Amino acid sequence: MSSTTPPQAATPAGSTHQQPPHQHQPTHPSTDQVAPESVQQSAARVANSLQTHFVIGTRKSQLAMVQAHEVQAALSAQHPTFTFDIHGMTTKGDKVLDTALSKIGSKSLFTKELEVALADGTVDIVVHSLKDLQTVLPKGMVLGAVMKREDPRDALVLSPKSIAQGIRTIDQLPVGSVVGSSSVRRIAQLRKRFPGLVFLDVRGNLNTRLAKLDDDEGPYAALLLAYAGMHRLGWDDRISQVLESTTVLHAVGQGALGIECRGADASTLDLLRPLDHRETRLRCTAERAFMRYLEGGCSVPLGVSSEVDAAAGTLRLEGNVTRIDGTVEIRERDSVRLEGDDHEEHLRRAEALGESLGAVVVSRGAKEILEEIKSHRVPMTD
Repeated sequence: MSSTTPPQAATPAGSTHQQPPHQHQPTHPSTDQVAPESVQQSAARVANSLQTHFVIGTRKSQLAMVQAHEVQAALSAQHPTFTFDIHGMTTKGDKVLDTALSKIGSKSLFTKELEVALADGTVDIVVHSLKDLQTVLPKGMVLGAVMKREDPRDALVLSPKSIAQGIRTIDQLPVGSVVGSSSVRRIAQLRKRFPGLVFLDVRGNLNTRLAKLDDDEGPYAALLLAYAGMHRLGWDDRISQVLESTTVLHAVGQGALGIECRGADASTLDLLRPLDHRETRLRCTAERAFMRYLEGGCSVPLGVSSEVDAAAGTLRLEGNVTRIDGTVEIRERDSVRLEGDDHEEHLRRAEALGESLGAVVVSRGAKEILEEIKSHRVPMTD
């Protein structure tokens, strides 16, 4: 695998400034956070709990199953006397494969059926790729844990034909090369940076998309995919290049697993608390607040990059919104101080940071870009 950094394309200048801790208070309701508890307190209650069997809900795709097994293994390691079964389900997003995500626009495209099962008690928790989970959860649901994040960047996967031609990076693709992606975010940003390439929507699970890429008669010279998904499936050898944030900002929550549960289910919340990774939760809280402010979802051209600088005691967030044709990109950055050891206060500051950055890009015209996309969506029915 090569992680060559592509040439940096020019982008509009972003603003960098330190945000005072209470300059902006969150205004959009969040159901991501749960009541603060120590892991020790939770562990004590779990040990005395009468419930010892739990059902994990997930999509049926190979990647979703691998992710569910990762959570199952983590829970089993914590509680070896408990049993954890996996219940696979098919979502609307798995069925509707003939329409681009940007034209569907449903914020619960890959989650609704799973959340219905969670609400009616069929499953006790649901494992999501956090990038697929809407930022406002159904009433009564919370994000019980966010597990340690994989590398959130996007990856270039070249076809055998491209590799045979000696191509290794996206900037080496000849003019007119067809690059496939199911992400309007990736397509919009890279159209701006590589106007000579042709971007074509490609849907289906990873196996299906890779089969289309490897088809000798197919049109694709390369695919754009999330590094994390390829890595979790053990397919690192297919990755030709990991794309830096100077080239494309990743999706909100990309690379992280979010575990959703019922907010009133104290035993399950206690069970999940040790799996919650503080830095990942902090970064994803800021990213999801940015998206929530913009009322976006996984089908809008909205990208982010975040970083916790422990030495400096800061959380940095960069975000953009790009027109689908790549002609306009609004890109800004901001940071906030993380003073002391109060994790709940840090989470509040992270959420305020995401919202304040959202307000900045809105002031520069982001809403108009997103409204234009919404006007072209195809209505979906159950």
